[in-house]
Amino acid sequence: MSHTVEKIGGTSMSRLKELRDTLFVGDAKGADLYGRIFVVSAFGGITNLLLEHKKSGEPGVYALFANDDANHGWHDQLDRVATAMKAAHNEILDNAADVQQADAFVEERLHGARNCLVDLQRLCTYGHFRLTEHMGQTRELLSGLGEAHSAFVTTLMLSRVGVNARFVDLSGWRDEGNVTLDERITQALDGVDPTTEMPIITGYAQCAEGLMGEYDRGYSEVTFSRLAALTGAREAIIHKEFHLSSCDPKLVGETAVRKLGRTNYDVADQLSNMGMEAIHPKAAKTLRQADVPLRVTNAFDPGDPGTLIDDQPAKTPAAEIVTGLNVVMLEVFEQDMVGVKGYDATILDVLKRHKVRIVSKVSNANTITHYLDTSLKTMRRVEKDLARAYPTAEITTRTLSMVAVIGRDLSGLSVLSRGLLALSGAGVYAVGASQGPRNVDVQFVVDRDALKPAIKALHSELIEARPAHLSRAA
Repeated sequence: MSHTVEKIGGTSMSRLKELRDTLFVGDAKGADLYGRIFVVSAFGGITNLLLEHKKSGEPGVYALFANDDANHGWHDQLDRVATAMKAAHNEILDNAADVQQADAFVEERLHGARNCLVDLQRLCTYGHFRLTEHMGQTRELLSGLGEAHSAFVTTLMLSRVGVNARFVDLSGWRDEGNVTLDERITQALDGVDPTTEMPIITGYAQCAEGLMGEYDRGYSEVTFSRLAALTGAREAIIHKEFHLSSCDPKLVGETAVRKLGRTNYDVADQLSNMGMEAIHPKAAKTLRQADVPLRVTNAFDPGDPGTLIDDQPAKTPAAEIVTGLNVVMLEVFEQDMVGVKGYDATILDVLKRHKVRIVSKVSNANTITHYLDTSLKTMRRVEKDLARAYPTAEITTRTLSMVAVIGRDLSGLSVLSRGLLALSGAGVYAVGASQGPRNVDVQFVVDRDALKPAIKALHSELIEARPAHLSRAA
């Protein structure tokens, strides 16, 4: 049997001691410990401090450096990163010598990063150089610090308990040359033997393609998937804090959700579109094309096989997941649109220019409606551009929510009609609903404050009401 390539997310990494006793080691001994390559994310919250908070937008080192007005606030933020990193590994490492090594690692990396940013600022005081031209590389430099730290600490922890762990740094720290992602991975793994050692690899990889530029903070899954494809892994495994389930257990209750057990990449794509990524869509594409199956497990339930994601269709039609997200509706009504080509193309150009993600869209003779994942601030700019392009059109925006029922095969289940009845029974008004001919998802549009009640109602009707023997994924 070949090896597996396994990824651990940041929130799970903050419980590294528990992972040592379950996932990394557990009851395994000798050769059973190996045949596994681990890709790790930064400890929870570290990347937020380095870049910006993913949800609140609170500035980190990168954001403060980009907007530095000579008060050097980024220096203080870098000090906070050092404090947070040391606090993280002090919670994990029990041996004083290991703590000392980890402290020294943090000091060396952050001191180097600080000097680099100071030199860049100084360079850009000359008219020939513009800071904006170097912000992409700056973001790459900072993002790699968190993964390098967590991988180094994980290696120390595992080595202390007798595991032949090996720190593999893909971050390009002080490396010469600008190599491709594939070259970065193959060079780093030269001489590594997964059958006798456990490689602990950074989720960030410095390469000529620039992972941050295209994938931003989805880069660790891109590294993970490429690593699995290049090394011919038997399976790619993502360890999360929870099982991939039919709904958020915090919303409908842990006893109401059903673990998926089996699904396919088509469902994974639909989840990504709804903002609930099982895996980054580009990473899923890499695994799918390399014919590497993906498994999503609960990192803290190592005895459970989790959910297998591959290309196989369902044996029996079933709704698998109910999820939702907040959207902004953009409606363009133009009475003279009938029979005229090009209206949609212009709207798409404006949305692309403002980097607005389209979740779904519908149209009729004189109206085109897009449901968008964006902010109201961005929408104001979009409205202005569209008003200039279509001065006689009536342009409307509205904050709504979209709930999707997703499954490998929804044929014959009457999801649309049953869903509308379930929403009505729960007192939820459906602003809109749509179902495509492929029968993989049905979307319901509701008012913003009806998102949670709508999810509960649809999950109750389409998943909880299903007999238990039909709930097990085929």
